[in-house]
Amino acid sequence: MTQGPFLKTARFELWTPAPDDLEGLCKLLAHEDMRRFLGPASPDPMEQFNRLGRNAGSWSLYGYGTFYVRRPGERDLIANCGVFHSWRGFGKGMDDTPEAGWIVRQDCWGQGLAQEVMRAAIAWFDETHGPRRIACMIEEGNAASERVAKALGFVRYGRHEPDDGRGSAINLFERVSMTGG
Repeated sequence: MTQGPFLKTARFELWTPAPDDLEGLCKLLAHEDMRRFLGPASPDPMEQFNRLGRNAGSWSLYGYGTFYVRRPGERDLIANCGVFHSWRGFGKGMDDTPEAGWIVRQDCWGQGLAQEVMRAAIAWFDETHGPRRIACMIEEGNAASERVAKALGFVRYGRHEPDDGRGSAINLFERVSMTGG
């Protein structure tokens, strides 16, 4: 783990990715309900190793990325939240762009964690990189995440249907800065 948290909120510490976070990422997605709205995500160590690399790569290449969220003084990873650089491969404003995302461990649902952490992450992003458009995608039916997105100022602008007919439709959201593009 890195030396200390990158950011703190009233209740949580936000850490940048470190090599010893792999086990925590696997545990975060271990329960089947955690993956209900995450497409093909799995707790498989190889898949989570790739996620860890993408998250660290976003930080390394772009200077921003997702945070691994913990309670103060605790080791357990309870969420993966933040603004990262993505390329989804289907266009529609989701390629080569800052993207917001949040995955919150099931036993922490309904406690305002995603809003609290994402408000801090977005405020840091705006202050550090300048206010600009941030995209977000939410799988059809994930009403809780849509409420979080709305509370954070995201508005729906489109929809993506999988080309192969497998998987769920994805609703596309964006937060367009009030002071910039």
